[in-house]
Amino acid sequence: MTQLSPQTVWCMDEEELINLLDAGTFVSKSTKIHFYAPSFMYYKTSYYCSSPKDFPTISITGKSCALKCKHCGGKVLETMYPAVKPEELFELCRRLKRNGALGCLISGGCLPDGSVPVGRFVGTIEKVKRELGLTVFVHTGIIDFDIAGKLGNAKVDVALIDIVGSDETIKEIYNLKVTVEDYENSLKALYEAGIVFVPHVIVGLHHGKLKGELQALEIISRYKPSALVIIAFMPIHGTEMEKVDPPEPFEIAKTVLTAKLMFPQTPLVLGCMRPKGKHRIKTDILAIKGGVNAVAFPTEEAIKFAENQGYKIVFSSLCCSQIYTDIKDLDF
Repeated sequence: MTQLSPQTVWCMDEEELINLLDAGTFVSKSTKIHFYAPSFMYYKTSYYCSSPKDFPTISITGKSCALKCKHCGGKVLETMYPAVKPEELFELCRRLKRNGALGCLISGGCLPDGSVPVGRFVGTIEKVKRELGLTVFVHTGIIDFDIAGKLGNAKVDVALIDIVGSDETIKEIYNLKVTVEDYENSLKALYEAGIVFVPHVIVGLHHGKLKGELQALEIISRYKPSALVIIAFMPIHGTEMEKVDPPEPFEIAKTVLTAKLMFPQTPLVLGCMRPKGKHRIKTDILAIKGGVNAVAFPTEEAIKFAENQGYKIVFSSLCCSQIYTDIKDLDF
């Protein structure tokens, strides 16, 4: 790996970054690239078609979220299976298992303190793991050591958490009265509880502009994530930010490459949330040039590019955070 520093990359303009990526220095030396297409979104290319049943997403708050973040407004919750009581969660998981599910992501809206109320579902999650044998990922939001420990005891497979590196963004976009320090404390709680955790960094969350992403990566670097996922703000119809321009593909690629330099031995993923259309095609190819090990819902053009680079293509119907176990040894 080149001695180029993350800070140097972060200060590059578009032309400098594109030239650097086009040089091929950072393309992963692994012989495989992993592509993921979990069940919450229909996906079909000439290479792969998603399953509607393998890995669904469940909201334990239904369509409710106390924050009404400017970029989401609760719209994302509408795509999830609702299960607002512990007994509803177990019955839903049992039905999903009977229909062929391999696992699920348990998520939901936030309480006013920024947490997802997973605490009252811990006993049910443990029962789902013990009796149904499903793979269970949990999206936590802000979390303390007590709840993190209980999730660990429940044998949760992976905890997912978005890390924000700007107090201003937390206040303006999330409508939340917490700080960057609270997000770091949440990471610390998961780390100390011994849970496998996969942080997500959202590029352009601050009105489509870069703000706090580098700080978020620096926070994560103080711990030992099992994988790292880079996602990006995308305008969602019906939200306060539906007219906001998303970050440019090169800005997403800049974040990817900076993360690659900061976490050279950690599986790196371009996650599911990012702009679509021609924007996504360019982003996906730049991310592969930047050395990602996996891409969620890749464009057909990106798959062809990876194929032309000599990668063995591996598709999965599970969540992209599964990369932590799909890649055992990174070859850089």
